[in-house]
Amino acid sequence: MASVVVVGAQWGDEGKGKVVDLLTKYADYVVRFQGGNNAGHTLVVDGKQYIFHIIPSGILYQDKVCAIGNGVIVDAQVLLGEMDNLAEKGLAVRPERLLISANAHLIMPYHRMLDQAREGALSSNKKIGTTGRGIGPCYMDKVGRTGLKMGDLLDMALFREKLAASIEEKNFLLTQLYQQPAIDAKAIAADFEKLAERLAPYIGNVSVVLDEARRAGKHILFEGAQGTQLDVDHGTYPFVTSSNTIAGNACTGSGFGPAHIDEVIGIIKAYTTRVGGGPFPTELPEGDAIGDHLQNKGHEFGATTGRRRRCGWFDGVVARDAVRLNGLTGLAVTKLDVLSGLDSLQLASHYQVEGRRFDRMPENILQAALAQPVYESMPGWKEDITAVRSYADLPRKTRDYLQRLEDLSGARPVIVSVGPGREETMLLRNPFEQA
Repeated sequence: MASVVVVGAQWGDEGKGKVVDLLTKYADYVVRFQGGNNAGHTLVVDGKQYIFHIIPSGILYQDKVCAIGNGVIVDAQVLLGEMDNLAEKGLAVRPERLLISANAHLIMPYHRMLDQAREGALSSNKKIGTTGRGIGPCYMDKVGRTGLKMGDLLDMALFREKLAASIEEKNFLLTQLYQQPAIDAKAIAADFEKLAERLAPYIGNVSVVLDEARRAGKHILFEGAQGTQLDVDHGTYPFVTSSNTIAGNACTGSGFGPAHIDEVIGIIKAYTTRVGGGPFPTELPEGDAIGDHLQNKGHEFGATTGRRRRCGWFDGVVARDAVRLNGLTGLAVTKLDVLSGLDSLQLASHYQVEGRRFDRMPENILQAALAQPVYESMPGWKEDITAVRSYADLPRKTRDYLQRLEDLSGARPVIVSVGPGREETMLLRNPFEQA
């Protein structure tokens, strides 16, 4: 029995979906534990592209059980849309294969409206870069103890009561503060009554099921969303998401005891990207030839928003932060092939901020914005590595680069990806077998 957590080690979009898909082969259960449909995991399997926003990536395996933990916030319509899309592709999602925590909170229509209205009211230099999916307002209601949960769909009388209590405040904010139209509680309740009929068979107690699985000797894989620097407590606040993205939340967001976690794998690109606003010390300026190379060859567009990702060199500071905050036992390095063809590669070892050295991301957001990366240079490689299937067959300069990533971060690569396909991944150490 082993329990393995997979998290993003940068600002998200590191390729978690692909790595989770790879490790799912060895797992019995795959669990999402935070975030909502602001996350997007893209997989390419047998030439077909799949994009998941809520359902765990492991759903592509017919013999696995997937769970959506209490730390996830669920847009019921988006979830059902994903289920319907999978059914159209011959992958029906049945209750025995997908369990949704009764304690997971629901994203309501007014959450989306408030999210978009708040972002729209901010000046351009203060915009967070929210996806507008209602994530922040939903988490605000959760913490404010006014949220509606998946389990409320099993008792529509309770659902209507809680909805009525919340709707008066939301309509005041929408109409008086943001000059938006009011929302109709009856119409919302009627819509969710229909959604409840379909979702009810999937709702249950994820914590109990996972504990039973652990006791039965099953392998459990926890799938994180976003990235370490987007953590609401430890990231570049306020340019962060609304949940804890680090590995510790795998336990809180699923009801799984921390003593039972065996390995934590951090997914990290061979370079760095970010979507939305906020500090990005190693960012290459728009129009830079290297930045354009990374963006075009790496197909750097957000799976959720379609927005162009900001691109930059590998950031050793961000990598070290991820190792420390998550307790990483290994790295999964993705998009290594994107660097092929570059004459020289730059890696940031630390920052300079107003004459001071920083080996971590500054807590002060103004200092983070002023951080200047201190680079070291390494020779690049010209070879196409997409067909390489053995670490020993990688060009020497490529292996040297991977070694330097290990030196800077403090964690060893255990998975190396040289292309988008399932087969274009080297599993150097299987965390399920070593745990």
